[in-house]
Amino acid sequence: MRKPNKTIIGVLVFCAVILFILPAGCKRRETGKPKIALIMKSLANEFFKTMEEGAVAHHKEHSEQYDLTVVGIKDEQDVAKQIDYVESIMAQKVDAIVIAPADSKALVPVCKKAMDAGIIVVNIDNKFDAAVLADKGVKIPFVGPDNRKGARLAGVYLASKLKPGDKVAIIEGIPNAFNGIQRKLGFEDAMKVGRMNIVSSQSGYWETSKAEPIASAQITEHADLKAVLCANDSMALGAIAAIRAAGKSDDVLVIGFDNITAVQRLLKEGKILCTVDQHADKLALYGIEYALEMLKGQGTPSDKETPVDLITTETLQ
Repeated sequence: MRKPNKTIIGVLVFCAVILFILPAGCKRRETGKPKIALIMKSLANEFFKTMEEGAVAHHKEHSEQYDLTVVGIKDEQDVAKQIDYVESIMAQKVDAIVIAPADSKALVPVCKKAMDAGIIVVNIDNKFDAAVLADKGVKIPFVGPDNRKGARLAGVYLASKLKPGDKVAIIEGIPNAFNGIQRKLGFEDAMKVGRMNIVSSQSGYWETSKAEPIASAQITEHADLKAVLCANDSMALGAIAAIRAAGKSDDVLVIGFDNITAVQRLLKEGKILCTVDQHADKLALYGIEYALEMLKGQGTPSDKETPVDLITTETLQ
């Protein structure tokens, strides 16, 4: 019986090792268009619905370049469901995940798991917590706005309509959401400069139904309240409803963040003072385009800041 050729055996072993260690994403990309998954927060929020529409429109124009899967959770706080989405998307052997995490900390481990499987991950909208990323030894690029800057723009505009010492209240986003924390800090920056008196700051968890009773309580406790600063437009809608019910529509100003359609109408009617546009229709496609760059080997994992703009009655005209 002839002995196996050692050279042939060596070549076969080498090839087997290369195939084993080659990232799964690389092997998939050799077979056709890259597969990209967009994982968002609640599609019940108009902001994320607009984000989805922007991504779908971008894919329609560039369908020859990549395939797209879009998913979103029903509830802003359903972190477990979003983690499940990442797990199931991984099983579909996608090449890249573009994610707006519901929680800045809890989604990091599963996204690291995706990266370990050879999947490129791009973080949009709500930035992952830097300390958790460092603890996990992973770098995930953030493509999105400076939320603190945006909130500061709205807060400064509000302060120009008030007097030093006036009482204001804040309705925050989810406590573990980086963008919510940054927006609160931006509001506080502006109120400090304007020498306003922040008498209350509570979380409305991004939702209209949760923000309305909070605003109602703030108005009741502080009869001379002059403004409510809301970390997103959905909560601003709740604040406006509470103010209307209290008969104080002419006494309490409201600002929001996101520039959703419903708030644009209220701006024109003078029911809300201002909001901030972080361009929901473009935010996902910024992340998708960056993921495509990285898949082509043209991008490196680094953050990219996207625009924020103050929206007032004047800018809508």
